[in-house]
Amino acid sequence: MNSTRTDSTELATHRAEMTPPYGIGMRLEGVLAWCFAAGKWAGLVAWRGVVTGWKSAVVMVWRGVVTGWKPVLRGGLLLFTSPCWAVDVAMIEAAVATIKADEVKAHVDVLADDAFEGREAGSRGGNAAGNYLVKHLSAAGLKPAGDNDTFFQAFGNGYRNILAVLPGSDPQLRDQYLVVGAHYDHVGYGSRGNSFGPFGYVHNGADDNASGTSCLLEMVDAFASLPERPKRSLLFTFWDGEEKGLLGSLHWLAHPTVSLDRVVFAYNVDMVGRLRNDRCEVLGTRTAPGLRQLVSRHNDSEKLLLDFTWEMKANSDHHPFFARNIPVIMFHTGLHGDYHRPSDDVEHIRHDGIERIARVSFRVLCEVADQGDSPSFRTASSNESPATREQLERALPPPAPRFGAGWRSNMEEPPEAGLVVTHTVPNSPAARVGLRAGDRIVQFNGQPVASENELRLAVLAAKEPVKFGVRRANSEKVEELAVTLDGTPVRVGLTWREDDAEPGTVVVNQVVPASAAQIAGVQVRDRVYSVANQRFQNGEEFRKLITTLPGPLELVVEREGRVFPVKLPVAP
Repeated sequence: MNSTRTDSTELATHRAEMTPPYGIGMRLEGVLAWCFAAGKWAGLVAWRGVVTGWKSAVVMVWRGVVTGWKPVLRGGLLLFTSPCWAVDVAMIEAAVATIKADEVKAHVDVLADDAFEGREAGSRGGNAAGNYLVKHLSAAGLKPAGDNDTFFQAFGNGYRNILAVLPGSDPQLRDQYLVVGAHYDHVGYGSRGNSFGPFGYVHNGADDNASGTSCLLEMVDAFASLPERPKRSLLFTFWDGEEKGLLGSLHWLAHPTVSLDRVVFAYNVDMVGRLRNDRCEVLGTRTAPGLRQLVSRHNDSEKLLLDFTWEMKANSDHHPFFARNIPVIMFHTGLHGDYHRPSDDVEHIRHDGIERIARVSFRVLCEVADQGDSPSFRTASSNESPATREQLERALPPPAPRFGAGWRSNMEEPPEAGLVVTHTVPNSPAARVGLRAGDRIVQFNGQPVASENELRLAVLAAKEPVKFGVRRANSEKVEELAVTLDGTPVRVGLTWREDDAEPGTVVVNQVVPASAAQIAGVQVRDRVYSVANQRFQNGEEFRKLITTLPGPLELVVEREGRVFPVKLPVAP
């Protein structure tokens, strides 16, 4: 990563897709599709045996027997909503399984070896690292995409970008390109201009950026293992001169090997070797509508905690593409005390973390490469910042309580003993009818009170004046108190904002205390994708769903890149 960078802040089981009921015909279609998927899976095993060796095919079968046929099951489940995707998903998951931490380690250990002398652009160590990459790309069967039918694009003072292409399979889409890149250079022996010292020692750059380069090599192998190529073409780019000012990516954009109007998406991976507490930054999801949801859905298996930062600085090779109005995303696990020091070495690398990031990235790239419409650049992203994010996600203050009293149950007493009032709010409906701490609420609208939460939900949702059955302290008599509640009825207990960068999503900005949403665990800044398996296009459609569908309501929610269901205990 370029040293101008400042320090940073720290599927789809629940795809949130509408699933209709199925009759006999649909079930039969599902069964037939399952059979087709099974046959295709067997063909995939045979294909792998022929192309990559029967040992690989046997390992593939063994993995299915021992760890479960997750790829087949995932594909099969998708058959019932989108049969045409089943085979694709099975093949993609088989390719995902080829991304392995031990192979990541092997690449990092080579690229960050002292023999490469810190991989400075234009140096003998940098050239040796480039030759290692070319050898691997050639073995993977990718086509050269550089100068004169080679893998190299020469520029500057002996610098070399390394370019390889995986041609797309679709006649209409293969002329569109995803640029998938990482920089492979580092700072050599270090100097006052590029190192925090000590100077004159080999700076191996294990995290910066042997980690990202190794991540990209694993994805290259995964794409090469697919029996059916993606619809769009993928241009794999290993940038040189990044540490000298993003020189490699800037040079390619000034002298592109494919027309820039055919580049629909750019991916960058830089410093992903220090995954801590599952946290990973993802930059650029504001540059095209729906990118945050896309990444989150494909994080289902890896369960990373993703910080979708809105900060976009010219500190790595994604930014020159962003400046050209090309949608981008970049993965990054953050800076650390070894950044641009000789101590950035292999013993600190979390190879399992690189594996997880590579797997999420691979799935994301597969979908972008295969989807019908290419990502559309959001011009508004050029003017957004962390301050803009804070404005969008700012929490609203909680509304005034409808009743204005607190209560608790006593586990040592029978349920009919009621709930003990702990306090009342001055000038609230509870205070106005004379409710006092120590009183017991035993009935609500003539019905026994079953639990604390049940009473809270009933009070929030009440539409008419209500009646509380209250037993005063030191009295056995039940007194009826008629109460007109403040405010309006609350069924779910959340409010939201819409965001044009996240279509089909609402961003929660308020959770009402003691509401169904709070009881279910919904939080401010959560994204809601669906209600009772039904998608919505905008906030008005979301409002209709949560106010009219019978309860309990299941929402599919995304929080920090993890997608999961929550069940709201609203009335039927």
